[in-house]
Amino acid sequence: MSQRKIVIEPDPILRKKSKTLETVDDELRKLLDDMLETMYAAPGIGLAAVQVGVLKRLIVIDISKDKEKKNPLFLINPEIISRSKKTSIYEEGCLSLPGHYAEIERPAECQIKFVDYNGKEKELKADGLLSTCIQHEVDHLNGVLFIDYLSKLKRSMIIKKLSKQKTNTAIL
Repeated sequence: MSQRKIVIEPDPILRKKSKTLETVDDELRKLLDDMLETMYAAPGIGLAAVQVGVLKRLIVIDISKDKEKKNPLFLINPEIISRSKKTSIYEEGCLSLPGHYAEIERPAECQIKFVDYNGKEKELKADGLLSTCIQHEVDHLNGVLFIDYLSKLKRSMIIKKLSKQKTNTAIL
């Protein structure tokens, strides 16, 4: 396993739609393992392949709090098949928008179908933080960031700050 570089907003790749995968093979599992290592090192609780510059419909998630008892979830071609009418609000952050957080309202529950690490088709019903995390990461696969749920002014301010940070880091 090896860590990958996380793509930071504003990078045009983050706004592109990821492609569906046809097969699950060792090369794909290696990418998933790399993504998981990258996410843990960041540290984060979710990471979409586009965030490491790969336009494939892949997500890794681990919302477990205990560092000793990791519980990773690998989602290949995840598709949200239903969302609850009831909503919940969580403060969201993003590894591609370091240091920026905002309260985002999303459906409280969602049900997804996906292919797992071993190529098996599965369904999962999620609520709470897991539901929010899944929706956040699926948004990434569709070129959507959590800041897109904010007002235009707040979104512009965050992007401006990130652009400035990127420019300053490039100069160093």
